[in-house]
Amino acid sequence: MQKNSSKTYWNVKTLVFMALLVAMHLVLTRVFVVELGAYRISVGSVCTILAGVWLGPVAGGVCGLAADLIGCFMKGYAVNPFITIAAILWGVLPGLAKPIFAKCTKVGKTVGLVVSIIVTAVFSSLVFTTAGLVIFQGYNFYAILPGRLVQFAVLIPIYCVLTCLLYFSPLTSMVVGTVSPAVLKKKAV
Repeated sequence: MQKNSSKTYWNVKTLVFMALLVAMHLVLTRVFVVELGAYRISVGSVCTILAGVWLGPVAGGVCGLAADLIGCFMKGYAVNPFITIAAILWGVLPGLAKPIFAKCTKVGKTVGLVVSIIVTAVFSSLVFTTAGLVIFQGYNFYAILPGRLVQFAVLIPIYCVLTCLLYFSPLTSMVVGTVSPAVLKKKAV
């Protein structure tokens, strides 16, 4: 993001990366997904987490919002406000946590990422998404909670591993802007 006296705005590079992350999120959550009624097995939220960590909490929230709204229209679902809030939180909370662990060692950054993903998952998946399924779609809370806890226990380690692998890859330097793509290409050769 660029600062211009009192206004903050996104440059073209930031918007392009946001669009790419939203597109990847949509493919991973709407195409490569296992849907089991109240349960969905997908890794698309990793894209929103990375948007928040790489581009900031506002960009992460916008990516989560856009991915949820476009995904609802793609599948023909009505927009569920609780699930939309959950999608926004996947980008906002890790983005807000990044300044806390940004200056740490690699181990500290890994722990910070993992803790921020777990906290976000508790609020997003267990609280808001479950509330949305119960309030708007009529599921019985006590009937879906055990399955949602299993889903949580299975997906969160996968989210943590994928996020850490991508965050500590050269891709982070390119997205954040510390290394240009030409430098990465020279290193690869």
